[in-house]
Amino acid sequence: MSAKPPENSGCGGAGQSTAGDAQDRNLEQTLSKIKNKLIVMSGKGGVGKSSFATNLAVSLADKGFSTGLLDVDLHGPSIATMTGIDGLLNVSDDQRAIPKSVGDRLKVVSMQSLMQDPDQAVIWRGPAKTGVIRQFIAEVCWDELDFLIVDSPPGTGDEPLSVAQTITGAKAVIVTTPQDVALADVRKSINFCRAVNMDIVGLVENMGPFACPCCGKTVELFKSRGGRLTAETMGVNFLGTLPFDPKVVKACDEGTPIAAAGGDGDFVKALGQVVQAIVPKL
Repeated sequence: MSAKPPENSGCGGAGQSTAGDAQDRNLEQTLSKIKNKLIVMSGKGGVGKSSFATNLAVSLADKGFSTGLLDVDLHGPSIATMTGIDGLLNVSDDQRAIPKSVGDRLKVVSMQSLMQDPDQAVIWRGPAKTGVIRQFIAEVCWDELDFLIVDSPPGTGDEPLSVAQTITGAKAVIVTTPQDVALADVRKSINFCRAVNMDIVGLVENMGPFACPCCGKTVELFKSRGGRLTAETMGVNFLGTLPFDPKVVKACDEGTPIAAAGGDGDFVKALGQVVQAIVPKL
């Protein structure tokens, strides 16, 4: 695998058909070893989707689940930084990419791990993005997993559509913040999932009210209960509210997610409740 668009040998050529058939077989074989596939989505950027996906994967791994974390935000990958991995992916003897290991039970693949220059701009059209997302599944040694967490870019464009079409059985966890502009966009994400027949595990409200560290009073950066009310209105499960916590940002910037063993605080407690709400639904 490389950070260039997948090669195309021409329209309907025998070589292309053979390569496509082999990739389809690899894709099916890989997916058959993954019990639960979750795509983390958001209607807009800036709601903490990637930090939630990272902490969700870390939390599941800490609970003993074999977990994979796949970053398909091809234009703005951030999972590598948040999990503290660097360098290019190694390749196995059968020419499949080997995910980076974070601890004993978490494997990570990010677009950033395919680029020599981490500041390189990825300028691809839809077909190229679809091709590399297929490669992220079919040509990576994921082995057997209890969970594969897929961090998708915001919106309802090529990447989430490719995931929905490529990863059979994928289910969505949608992240929002309580303000109206985010909630308006998250309704589009819900309708996207319904249009492509993707099951929705539920809605998570991020950056919710938190206790002021100075006086202990509850502070609302945006609003409160917006996520719950939207979930009720749209007929989806509400998985819980995660309070705003600057320590979450600091931990992700340092490559040591706050949900890792030893983490504490209101955010970690709330995340634990969200995980407990997700796992039984699968």
